[in-house]
Amino acid sequence: MGFPRIVLVTAILGICQTGWTQSPTYRLGKTPTAEEIRAWDIAISPTGKELPSGQGTAKEGAALYVRKGCAACHGATGSGAHAPTLISRKGPRTPSSTPTPCLTPCISDSNTMGVHAPFATTIWDYINRGMPLGKEGTLTPNEVYALTAFLLYKNDVIKEDDVMDAQSLPKVKMPNRDGFALPPAWKPGESRLQEYP
Repeated sequence: MGFPRIVLVTAILGICQTGWTQSPTYRLGKTPTAEEIRAWDIAISPTGKELPSGQGTAKEGAALYVRKGCAACHGATGSGAHAPTLISRKGPRTPSSTPTPCLTPCISDSNTMGVHAPFATTIWDYINRGMPLGKEGTLTPNEVYALTAFLLYKNDVIKEDDVMDAQSLPKVKMPNRDGFALPPAWKPGESRLQEYP
């Protein structure tokens, strides 16, 4: 077999390999069912259309905050040493109330989720997916609504007796709703940050 034939055979095998790797499943795994996709699709948008039924108030959330052990990480007043600050402290800062330095991203009084998040549904989504630590996903929708209401109330966003549910939560006007801006549109070949390689 001459050199040109070897090159030709190698080229044909290479083309076949390229075609094989572009097959829909790569001969691995399986296509997920609609039910599996629904189970993974748990993100809650700002409109709240994905929120489940249920409801909760700040009073119910205050009891849950204690019962579920939130204070162990976040502190009894919502600003513990082990986890991000949840409740902004009110009044003048004294040396003892000044937060200790922390690594970025540092969650402190000025950027707690209850004040800094642009949408109240963001708080519900985070609690639902990420809390309590080590037992994520174990809270019921009613518990998540109540804890969300508690944090919103303690950060002076809603009243204590306001009921949070799938209809009322997306309507909550967050203090920083207009302070967020979408990042500029990105196009292939452009650096993602100005003056950054």
